Amino acid sequence: MTSPRPIPRVPDSHGPLRPTGAGRAVAVLVLVALAALIPLLGPSAALHGTGEAGAPGAGGIALLRTVLFAALCIPVGELFVNRLARSLPGGEGHPVPRSWSPVAAAAGFAAALGLASVVATGNLVPDQVADIDAGGLYASRDGKLALLEVNAFLVAGLCALSRRPVTQVWPLAAVVVAEALRAHPPTEHGPLTGSALTLVHLTCAALWAGGLLHALRTLRLWPRTAGAALLGLYARVALVLLAAITATGVWSSLRRMPPETVLEQLTGTAYGRALLAKVLLVAVVAALALWARRRLRRAADPLTACAPARAEVAVLGLAVAASGLLTALPVPIRW
Repeated sequence: MTSPRPIPRVPDSHGPLRPTGAGRAVAVLVLVALAALIPLLGPSAALHGTGEAGAPGAGGIALLRTVLFAALCIPVGELFVNRLARSLPGGEGHPVPRSWSPVAAAAGFAAALGLASVVATGNLVPDQVADIDAGGLYASRDGKLALLEVNAFLVAGLCALSRRPVTQVWPLAAVVVAEALRAHPPTEHGPLTGSALTLVHLTCAALWAGGLLHALRTLRLWPRTAGAALLGLYARVALVLLAAITATGVWSSLRRMPPETVLEQLTGTAYGRALLAKVLLVAVVAALALWARRRLRRAADPLTACAPARAEVAVLGLAVAASGLLTALPVPIRW
């Protein structure tokens, strides 16, 4: 998540990219603040005039879910791009940026713990520690899934600090499975189909968002020719990820909003409004991705693609916040 300005280039065409720090830090702070406002203020704005009742503490829950999603994207993206880098000729000989996975795991653990405390009080925001029935988590499906996510982020953090950080893939996969199951309770029509769609959608989204962030961080350390090759390889895989995200997103939406009610629910329900906002953000991301791919293929300097790619990361962050908002809003009724 960086400033949309191009990275200043060094005279040596074979040297690494050297971005400035002050503008980048300010841009990151602004984007983080904006992304936090979406889940915090989004529920009241989306529910306004719909006649629907929001859950208590919906803004806080949406924020925790956003942090959880972001904490999932970062390590998944690192594992993904590091794997792509190793597949390139000479890729293993280039330096890699310092891993953000331990910090992401800590943030994910804190967010999952907060969400588990909500489940432990009957899906209500606890006023005090005494309100939390930790033992009751074992008695419900949602409670067990919440505990699974807490433990999975804890294990992922330990794996990230170990000599084999690649082992993070297993606890991270557990988080994705838990989220897919949580989003589709057994009372829903076709819960297994819904969970499968969410599993693919969330996995591809984490690979796309987290992968692009880590790829841009890696380009700062790599020679320009090798960096262009890495970005080009990521771009080819990202096209497949975008197709999968679009297909599963449309299918999931149509399962919750039948075709004949989509237009009405997109504007008349809180879930539909938040979904529409997310669709618009993803459309912007897709346009930026195509712009970056065009520069990679046709520009004299392929690394001019970094400018739209950095903007793409920023908008992807907002899309992640919109996804967190969606989880805190009432699911539309199938009319």
